[in-house]
Amino acid sequence: MASNPILGSIFMYGAIFAIFYFVLIRPQSTQRKKHDEMVRTLKKGDEIVTTGGLVGEVIFIKEKGGEDKTNGMEDRVTIKSGDTRVVIERGRIARINRPVSASNVAAG
Repeated sequence: MASNPILGSIFMYGAIFAIFYFVLIRPQSTQRKKHDEMVRTLKKGDEIVTTGGLVGEVIFIKEKGGEDKTNGMEDRVTIKSGDTRVVIERGRIARINRPVSASNVAAG
């Protein structure tokens, strides 16, 4: 009995998709969820680094109005960098550098 060549190619494409999913898509999705959660916890006084490399301290957060609160990445954040105030989108924050408290220094 000869096997169907279509089944072999379907299996091969399925295996390639599974490899791409577990190597590329799934880790990127979990990384994006961690970033979204980190940015949602942003508060006044946090030191941030933007995707463009700008470092500053958060002085004001303006949440975008409307009934759709799921897209909080478009909220505007005012930061102070040196003597300059800059308004950026919340989704453009790459990293938050929270000040280390004295209790964390003593414990570490």
